[in-house]
Amino acid sequence: MEYEQVHLDITNDLAVLTLDRADKMNALTKRMRAEITHAMDHAAKNARAVVITGAGNAFCSGQDLGDASSTGKIDLGRALRDEYEPMLKSIYDCPVPTIAAVNGPAAGAGANLALCADVVIATESAYFMQAFAKIGLIPDAGGTWFMPRQMGFAKAMGAALFADKISARQADDWGLIWEAVADADFVTHWQRRAAYLANGPTAGFSAIKQAIRKSFDHTLPEQLETEAQLQENCGRTRDFAEGVVAFLEKRPPKFEGR
Repeated sequence: MEYEQVHLDITNDLAVLTLDRADKMNALTKRMRAEITHAMDHAAKNARAVVITGAGNAFCSGQDLGDASSTGKIDLGRALRDEYEPMLKSIYDCPVPTIAAVNGPAAGAGANLALCADVVIATESAYFMQAFAKIGLIPDAGGTWFMPRQMGFAKAMGAALFADKISARQADDWGLIWEAVADADFVTHWQRRAAYLANGPTAGFSAIKQAIRKSFDHTLPEQLETEAQLQENCGRTRDFAEGVVAFLEKRPPKFEGR
């Protein structure tokens, strides 16, 4: 696919997917959703970590309400099932670690696109906003799933009903995201975090994602068995062997991602 509304760069096992409609605050169109899905699928096969960020001063302002191909007499249920769901699954099901580097406002579906990533790192001047109620809708794109799990029922309900802006610092304090970083340090910080993941034990990271996600549906005995199964698999990797040798030799490990 030839990308028109996103940019994908893969260097040193790190994929950086940039939403590239800065003049529209990177608002989502039908084409952009298709491009994100395609780019994520490609990155998952060719990189060991993926960063999603926005061009310009915004991360993503959500659905482009001026996009006739997306909103003209739209069947919202069809759009969610056929366009949003594949996009979100391509991020959530990505086998390698994903970071949303939120460089500015993340509103509506744009906020929930960010929350779909494994880790959200936001610049302090950014904010998150569930703007749906302002136009008579409910939070979608996974918002009603991510928010109560990450910041609790009370905060999720208030965010959905009042559609207030949640500053990056608030989001950090409430547990909605991993961390808020000073604007001046933001880019170098997420680049350092992303490089750590891209150079890390890829199979182990994948197992961590599986274990933590399955815990929400498991009893303790079921989760202990899941840990045993995943740990058994991790113990067979070259990265585990290298990690042990590096520890004994008191040197940094050189992981291969297998």
